[in-house]
Amino acid sequence: MDKKTLIERAQAYIQAEKDLTFSQEVKDLLDTDNLQELEDRFYQNLEFGTGGLRGVIGGGTNRMNTHVINRATQGLANYFIKTFPEKAKAGTLRAVVAYDSRRYSDVFAEATACIFAANGFTTWLFSGLRPTPELSFAIRELGCDTGVVVTASHNPPQYNGYKAYWNDGAQVTEPHDEGIIAEVNKVTKINTISREEALSTGKLILVDKEIDEKYWTMVKSKLFRPALIKEKASEVKIVYTPLHGTGAMHVEKVLGDLGLTVLSVPEQRQPDGNFPTVDYPNPEEAAALKMAVALGEHHKADVVMATDPDSDRFGSAVPGPDGTYVLISGNQMGVLLTDYILLSRMETKTMPGKPAIIRSIVTTALGDKVAASYGVDTVECLTGFKWIAAVMAEFEKSGSHNYVFGYEESYGYNLETEVRDKDGISAAAMCAEMTLYWRSKGKSLLDRLSEIWAEHGYYEEKTINKGFPGASGGTTMKKLMSSLRENALTELGKMPVRHIRDIQKGIVYSPSAPTQTKQAGLPESNVLQFFLENGTVVSARPSGTEPKIKFYISCPVHVTNGNIAQAQKEAAAIIAAIDADIRSILEKAQSL
Repeated sequence: MDKKTLIERAQAYIQAEKDLTFSQEVKDLLDTDNLQELEDRFYQNLEFGTGGLRGVIGGGTNRMNTHVINRATQGLANYFIKTFPEKAKAGTLRAVVAYDSRRYSDVFAEATACIFAANGFTTWLFSGLRPTPELSFAIRELGCDTGVVVTASHNPPQYNGYKAYWNDGAQVTEPHDEGIIAEVNKVTKINTISREEALSTGKLILVDKEIDEKYWTMVKSKLFRPALIKEKASEVKIVYTPLHGTGAMHVEKVLGDLGLTVLSVPEQRQPDGNFPTVDYPNPEEAAALKMAVALGEHHKADVVMATDPDSDRFGSAVPGPDGTYVLISGNQMGVLLTDYILLSRMETKTMPGKPAIIRSIVTTALGDKVAASYGVDTVECLTGFKWIAAVMAEFEKSGSHNYVFGYEESYGYNLETEVRDKDGISAAAMCAEMTLYWRSKGKSLLDRLSEIWAEHGYYEEKTINKGFPGASGGTTMKKLMSSLRENALTELGKMPVRHIRDIQKGIVYSPSAPTQTKQAGLPESNVLQFFLENGTVVSARPSGTEPKIKFYISCPVHVTNGNIAQAQKEAAAIIAAIDADIRSILEKAQSL
């Protein structure tokens, strides 16, 4: 971008931005002629990806700030007004807004609510921070047309974000996301009113316990064995961390109502958008659970639990045979929950007709085998929980299946149709019950996982992340994906590629016969999957919310005579060889 255009964009932003902190940041960059930083802040507008808006907090159109939030909300409001004109004319459009513990979340949430109110929406705003799954629940409970939660989920402290939802409680998907972006880009005027005016006119309503209590009741209603919990609650010790986020009130309340004692990590219990005790508030990362594991070791806890800042993700660790805590991966917890939910539905005779679980395309196929052993189908979908929710809705529309459970490898689980997003609160409750159940059978969660491996095969997964920041980063990622398409890989880790699924082109083909294609059967998405001869699947996917690309490796190995250790050794060697090839590909990408 040339200097003149850059300066014009920066000056226009300064005029539009009402928050003096953000506008001053840009003024300072202009004063110091910091063109590199200015370009990073203005080379693009933040757009809706797989999780809505997400970016670094600061001044600029490529940052999270009041101006960007206002434009996004006005565009969102305009889209709903055009989509539901009769409701708009009657003044019956409804919205609900929630926010997490991140910096500026409360400011952005109030700005969002006031814009909805000014555009004629009856708008509910949570009076304090609340988790993402409760926002999804509130949309359906309040009969809203849309909802927004201000959160950047598990990203580092400098980030914030904005997730937009449809009237079914799920995040917006095609074609609505593109339609909203178009409306945002057309915004020339923002309608807003003050909080006081919105409250006095009845267009803004503060809400808290009315939804809290219904949400807690719903979560507890999904459990299978409340009597077992009541009887055995004293036998299980639970250590929990909300990682400075929204989870403490909900997890402590739900598990406490069940009679379970939850010891929360005191240094991480209070909400704090600076996340002072962790570099990265993500339960997928071992470092984020370090304090919780240390507390678990001290108290000899049976299970350590964690939720991310907006409590949609759930992580856990359990003691191994030697007492050392072992982190349970997202794939492993998904398999354990699949097994426990289906087993429990069989035992309690609550299995619906035509049952199905839903998982993303980059999630382990081990759960498919577990589900099949119970006579349950598995349906694949694109990455991102909005796609799981979309398949759930399709089940309801077509009657093809009845939803039982949905999960993805990135620590996301959903046990209920009342919430159309991943739910770390309900996952914590079900994990607690599952721990008690297997304990009553003389087993730990790791024991049960080993039994599943022995029966269905050992699966090991690994994710490789590579960041491509800045204005040039997006271009490099596009070139990398184009290169992988144009020069189809024939092997990875010295293992032949049997076939390739190109989801962007919607085809499946063999590298040896590229013109003989089959339909991929999924909506278009920039994802490539390589299916190797030994059953390993390698997926390449640029993130929809962050400037990085992810490679997912899922490697199955047959377990012979119950020798899981040998299977683990074989899987590790295969993954190491594939990992080396992928890192070589990423290194070469820098010169594309």
